Amino acid sequence: MNSSGDAILLLSFGGPDRTEEVIPFLNNVLRGRNVPRERMLEVAEHYYHFGGKSPINDQNRALLGALSEVLAAQGPHLPLYWGNRNWHPLLADTLRQMAADGVRRAFAFVTSAYSSYSGCRQYLEDIARARAEVGPEAPEVLKLRVFYDQPGFIEPMADRVRTALERVPIERRETAMLAFTAHSIPVSMAEPSRYVQQVEEVCRLVAESAGRTEYRLVYQSRSGGPGQPWLGPDVLEYLREVAVTHPRADIVLAPIGFVSDHMEVVYDLDTEARKLCEQLGLNMVRAQTVGADPRFAAMIRDLVLERIAAPDRDMCKEDCCPAPRSRPRIP
Repeated sequence: MNSSGDAILLLSFGGPDRTEEVIPFLNNVLRGRNVPRERMLEVAEHYYHFGGKSPINDQNRALLGALSEVLAAQGPHLPLYWGNRNWHPLLADTLRQMAADGVRRAFAFVTSAYSSYSGCRQYLEDIARARAEVGPEAPEVLKLRVFYDQPGFIEPMADRVRTALERVPIERRETAMLAFTAHSIPVSMAEPSRYVQQVEEVCRLVAESAGRTEYRLVYQSRSGGPGQPWLGPDVLEYLREVAVTHPRADIVLAPIGFVSDHMEVVYDLDTEARKLCEQLGLNMVRAQTVGADPRFAAMIRDLVLERIAAPDRDMCKEDCCPAPRSRPRIP
């Protein structure tokens, strides 16, 4: 154990690894929420489509590996831990292990780039709940700030957009359309946060770096009822519009709202959106997410060093990202 008692914690959403874990996982996601069972079973089918295994866990393991390499080469030499909101390794279990290992303070990197209730405040609530469950021996957990505008996120995404554009035949590349996708959230969650402004800023920075001046921001993965306003337009609506205004267009979809190719990317884009594009006669190319890019891992290191230097400088204001009036049904 390192003498400082410090550690780094990767804090993520979690996901099932096999079919029998899908329903228990979704029960965790939906705990305390009034969601019809048929809606939960509908989402379960997304996981069954991929054998019941979410890609997110392997992607988090890859990110931990990349971060471990960065720390081994450059320091600080702190142990790495991983805990999830909704599935194993659960956050409370991870904090128990940290306490047993003598960790007194952890710097938590949350795999959400933007400020919103579900991407920021709810993780702070998860940390407080898990620490209370573990008890007085639980380590202090300092959440690192959101990273939407950091070069270690922007530059890899710009590279991935350029790579996706290069997959369009050269004679059509200049006219290919670029659309960034972000996770839709309820308007009541977006309004008191800076979610939309931050996503728009990232779109601008990535497009500029990739050499594109024209692009569109659309949203995906809406899960609320029809009576609850969510951010739009939805990516599927947008694709239908494109098919009318630009028949047989080439379109690059760049999931700017996500840091890895997890379920909402591989199902909502690679499966649903691609199927629709085939029906509409559109040529869809999907840009990759940052994943375990070494620059992204180095960015995490930089955020840790920043917080070590100023542990009392909490970037989250006490009233930041309040809960919406009506919480989303399925994140």
